[in-house]
Amino acid sequence: MEVPVKKNEECVVDIIDYGAEGEGIAKINGYTIFVMGALKNEKCKIHITKVLTSYAYAKLIEVINESKEREEADCETFQRCGGCTLRHIKYNETLKIKQEKVQNLVNKTLANPIAVDQTIGMDSPVHYRNKAIYPVSKNKEIGIFAQRTHEIIPLKECKIQTKISQEIAKFILENWEDSIYDEISGKGLLRDIMIREAFKTKEIMCVIVQNGTKTYNPEKLIKRFPQIKTVIINVNTKKTNVVLSNDNIVVYGNGYIEDKLGDYTFRISPNSFYQVNPIQTEKIYNLAIEKAELKKDDILCDLYCGIGTIGIFSSKYVKKVYGIEIVDDAINDAKQNAKINNVTNAEFMVGDVEEAFDNLLTNGIEPNVVIVDPPRKGLDDKTIDNLNKLKLDRLVYISCNPATLVRDLHKLENVYNVKSITPIDNFCYTSHVECVAVLNLKEL
Repeated sequence: MEVPVKKNEECVVDIIDYGAEGEGIAKINGYTIFVMGALKNEKCKIHITKVLTSYAYAKLIEVINESKEREEADCETFQRCGGCTLRHIKYNETLKIKQEKVQNLVNKTLANPIAVDQTIGMDSPVHYRNKAIYPVSKNKEIGIFAQRTHEIIPLKECKIQTKISQEIAKFILENWEDSIYDEISGKGLLRDIMIREAFKTKEIMCVIVQNGTKTYNPEKLIKRFPQIKTVIINVNTKKTNVVLSNDNIVVYGNGYIEDKLGDYTFRISPNSFYQVNPIQTEKIYNLAIEKAELKKDDILCDLYCGIGTIGIFSSKYVKKVYGIEIVDDAINDAKQNAKINNVTNAEFMVGDVEEAFDNLLTNGIEPNVVIVDPPRKGLDDKTIDNLNKLKLDRLVYISCNPATLVRDLHKLENVYNVKSITPIDNFCYTSHVECVAVLNLKEL
């Protein structure tokens, strides 16, 4: 097919759909053009920025006919930072976009497509993140990385991070008396500031990421923000995009904070995984447990268990829980969390799920229910093969990436029926969506 547009060309198009990142999609003679910032059913003037064989990218110049779903964005930097790419769209419409995103993937991939449930949203979708990582600029400003770059955009007010996390990070930087790390030279001390916040207990952790072990005096910080329960130096001397190393030095407190989810208390360390939106996380876990239809004689495996949240949530409904996670600190936290909550029927083990789950089955453990919550890359083939061989009564798949979710569901379709898929808005105003998928064993 001949490409109908050229780079730097301007044209007027009708936006007919949304892409995977929430961008508008236009067609010219069947050729696809992605337009960030454009809404479905709008007529727009665009500037072509990149042309490829089967599609192009364009910049929005003017909205000629505006969608009723468009609204004035409440953030000055959202278009540059890339954190909230849907901030110009009414919230209820973003929920529909996410449902349609999952539905399109289901329709394209599953042998037996089902109707995806409506997205479960938030009542108040602002300041919802309990974890914030702020890079520090050489001008002594906290900021956010511009989309697909290492340029730091100075932060005025972020609408998804909490207000107090921003205040704390700015206070640390205003009172910082040492050097700032430079990515190019690899010299300087302060790299990033991470704040973790417990929404229910109100406890706060500050992690100061340094290019060295030089100590930090937290006296002023604690006096100004008494809700801070621990301050930690994370030593990261590598030239890497990974923010945290595993080298933590506690300079104040116990090195962890505690939060509550449902009826349970959870210990959170600097490196351990903990869902960033606790309000929606409770909805995810309650939905997963409800859909799993857990019974008192069930043996449950919680794969990618993190600090044990799902397994502990499930423990009162089942006979035994086995949790597997590759991060040592997370498993240590999971074991402590079981003790804190007087959970005696949960066993947590460290290891790569691909090998550790296989070893568990080889050693004679036979779960009849499994809950998986993998990272964005989804499940490995060995784990999928084991799940198929197990012929489980029930399988619940919690996913932060719909593309790998439906890929994996397709690999499970010969043995299981996909009963339901429910999107949950864990990352409001971004293009990301969490899903809870429920599978039942096919009747022979």
